Amino acid sequence: MNLQKLLKNLHLLVPYQGEDPEITSIENDNRKVQKGSLFICIKGYTVDGHDFAESAVKNGAAAVLAERPLSLDVPVILVKDTTRAMAVLADVFYEQPTKNLHLIGITGTNGKTTTSHLIEKIFSDAGQKTGLIGTMYTKIAEKTIETKNTTPESLTLQKTFNQMVEAGVDIAVMEVSSHALDLGRVHGCDYDVAVFTNLTQDHLDYHKTMEEYKRAKSLLFAQLGNTFDHQKPKFSILNADDPASEMYNRSTAAHVITYGIDNNADIQAKNIHMTSSGTKFDLHVQTEKFPIQMQLIGKFSVYNVLASIAAAVVSGISIEAVIQSIEDVKGVSGRFELVNAGQDFTVIVDYAHTPDSLENVLKTVQHFAKKKVFVIVGCGGDRDRTKRPLMAKIACEWSTNPILTSDNPRSEDPLAILKDMEAGVQGEAFRVIPDRKEAIQTAIREASEGDVILIAGKGHETYQIIGNVVHDFDDRLVAREAIEGR
Repeated sequence: MNLQKLLKNLHLLVPYQGEDPEITSIENDNRKVQKGSLFICIKGYTVDGHDFAESAVKNGAAAVLAERPLSLDVPVILVKDTTRAMAVLADVFYEQPTKNLHLIGITGTNGKTTTSHLIEKIFSDAGQKTGLIGTMYTKIAEKTIETKNTTPESLTLQKTFNQMVEAGVDIAVMEVSSHALDLGRVHGCDYDVAVFTNLTQDHLDYHKTMEEYKRAKSLLFAQLGNTFDHQKPKFSILNADDPASEMYNRSTAAHVITYGIDNNADIQAKNIHMTSSGTKFDLHVQTEKFPIQMQLIGKFSVYNVLASIAAAVVSGISIEAVIQSIEDVKGVSGRFELVNAGQDFTVIVDYAHTPDSLENVLKTVQHFAKKKVFVIVGCGGDRDRTKRPLMAKIACEWSTNPILTSDNPRSEDPLAILKDMEAGVQGEAFRVIPDRKEAIQTAIREASEGDVILIAGKGHETYQIIGNVVHDFDDRLVAREAIEGR
């Protein structure tokens, strides 16, 4: 696409009449620039893309999009906000790929990853070719790609959607973080279904207040549009048991479908019974009732399943096919994942890294714990400090043997993070073992028959970030080695 044709999509804001080179790619990383690229200068938290514009030109950039004048040997197009412009240009350059996909976005504090995987499985079982974008990886049909952010920036996102279209993908499911919504990463995404899981404290280091955090998530539902296309209807799937749904209901013009357990909802679970091997409940869909016996455990899992059922049903999958898929699911990596090496006690690894998710998992453990409950928990560095004492308090309240430890301290002193946690449990019985491996080994060494050990916070992650160094670390492997070493 020629530069002038591409820039016309920014309309009167950028009346460009200069040179008109062929643009072969759009990049915001100077190291990826090749001959014919349009390089977009993005101001990041730690680096400024304008400082790398000259390097991009040396690498072959045919033009540069910037927020301030630059002295370069190629056209420099000035815009007020390169991040907003990048979303527009990426969508156009990759031929608006989401218009050719059935796109389902999931937002909420907890449950996004599990819900997205459940939805992806339902559609895959129904014979659809699927794509998935989320915390653990990106999946394009049968190809899996490692990801850095829950929701990539707009340029990566539109390129990925374009690859999905080229691969023949029918359904794309993605996690949509509050950061991505607030920063405009999903501008240009034509969602068909938006799902809300829940809202509890997290990311206040970025959003500052819960009201602002809630507002950011409302953008997903507001951005479904304001018109009604009966050939391609839009749906908002809301959790009837979460108070934030009231705001999201007001924020959207799309059809609203509710799900829940405690309050009346379009799709509701009743008569829930949990064991250490699964959960059964009655699924009520309007006037019909369906018995479900699933392998997933916990009330939080029921919510994730209900959200997934709602998203699939409004997308045209039969309720019978949906139920069969749900009952076949064994679990999602790092989400209430059992580590079994022949021991006579239970070891669970879970991603729970917010007060609400930790409490939900520990409450679920109470349903089958016969004796002691160990919980190993820490809090990440350079993240919301206010949740640290809350995490420790919940660990002490819902377990018999709480152990506070490190969890990706990043640039912070691990001992300082632990001090923040300890502030919430003064006078309680707990242990502090800063070394995460030692904490896991200690719990496993002390566990007896019938005990339960919950290793919380990292789930599927296979690394530990200390300072600026990423170390190999997998809670599941460390636990298995400790069990085998007993």
